[in-house]
Amino acid sequence: MALSPTSTGPSKKGIFAASFVGTSIEWYDYYIFGTAAALVFGSLFFPEFSSVAGTLAALATFAVGFIARPLGAAIIGHFGDRIGRKSMLVLTLLLTGGSTFLIGVLPTYAAIGVGAPLLLVTLRLVQGFGVGGEWGGAILIATEHASPRRRAVYGSFAQFGVPVGVLTSNLAFLAVSGMSNDAFMSYGWRIPFLFSALLVVVGFLVRSKLHDAPEFERMKEARSVSKAPVAELFRREPRNLLMASLASIAPPAIGFTVIVYMLTYGTKVVGFDRSTLLTLILLSTLVWIGAIVVSAVLSDRFGSKKIYIIGTLTAVVWPIPMFALVDTKNTGLALLAFIGAAIVQGIMAGAQGGLFTEIFDVRIRYSGISIAYQLGGMIGGAVTPLVLTALFDAYHSSTVIACYVAGLSLVSFVGILGLRGGAAAQEERPVDATATAAEAAG
Repeated sequence: MALSPTSTGPSKKGIFAASFVGTSIEWYDYYIFGTAAALVFGSLFFPEFSSVAGTLAALATFAVGFIARPLGAAIIGHFGDRIGRKSMLVLTLLLTGGSTFLIGVLPTYAAIGVGAPLLLVTLRLVQGFGVGGEWGGAILIATEHASPRRRAVYGSFAQFGVPVGVLTSNLAFLAVSGMSNDAFMSYGWRIPFLFSALLVVVGFLVRSKLHDAPEFERMKEARSVSKAPVAELFRREPRNLLMASLASIAPPAIGFTVIVYMLTYGTKVVGFDRSTLLTLILLSTLVWIGAIVVSAVLSDRFGSKKIYIIGTLTAVVWPIPMFALVDTKNTGLALLAFIGAAIVQGIMAGAQGGLFTEIFDVRIRYSGISIAYQLGGMIGGAVTPLVLTALFDAYHSSTVIACYVAGLSLVSFVGILGLRGGAAAQEERPVDATATAAEAAG
């Protein structure tokens, strides 16, 4: 049975800080790469390509990080289920932060030739590997300290990290976007990457004070920890893993369309100024945070699955009007477009943490929610900016690319409808006795 936070465990503020602060830092690290890929990496690391090909190459480098995320989810999830959540969260912070800092000191193609994009891809893989195990651990360090009736609210602690990471990454680039183009391309773009070193120190200090939840500690003491969590996950929960993965496609599809692709589309196609777009996206993240709060509270009251279904439906409907609003080149209407996207993302984010915690047993939970989330992220986030760029180059129509995003969201709607469980009572089911006995005998 899940335990509520106790006086002997970490306080609610401590859980919030560990989940929110660390996740915010890691998503800051991740999103500044996406912003840089859209704005500068094409010309700095792929200068031999045409403008469109250079942008595609830079976005492909961005997508590489998603390839590493499911691998990171499986490996880090394995040790998170066997050893504990805390140690893995410290590891993910160091992997992501260290690779981000090194990108900030990376020589460009002009300095070392083809070695520059190769190093960029390598560091992006390390960054993606670390992020692969981040979300699951951050969600669990919060939700496993919560009572079943407060899981969505506690799960939202980590979800705040995503919009705050977007907010701070955009602030970082907005701070240097006022530089002359020569200064920005020479060294200005590096400053947000170098700043991550300070943030990692803060995150490390916060997470080093963590404790795993009593529920997990009891399982370790009883020696009922799974010896092969990923294998057990595929054996016991294949349907939920598949449906949760499909349900996870829509949030990154909407998110990376706005955060990454719109920086290219809005400047090169519509004609917005770079700093204007960054400001509009920054403002919309405040609405995103508010939507997460409302969604989490409603999820604990009415059920996470019901709220997530509403979120996926809005994700299907919104892309076409969103692009239509941006195409007007009106700043106010573009802001409305991004605010709508922020609400859509917030509805799903507020429900997702509590929902995913409830559908997987504690023995395989870190692996289950991490792999599902990252597989969905790879489909919805990795290739979306690439596909949208290629589709617009082929059809010169924003309607076509909006329909692609809506189609991805429709897949998530089907996935969430097919997801089993999601009730608070799910948490109170006994551990599979047969599996436990087999583990003990082994």
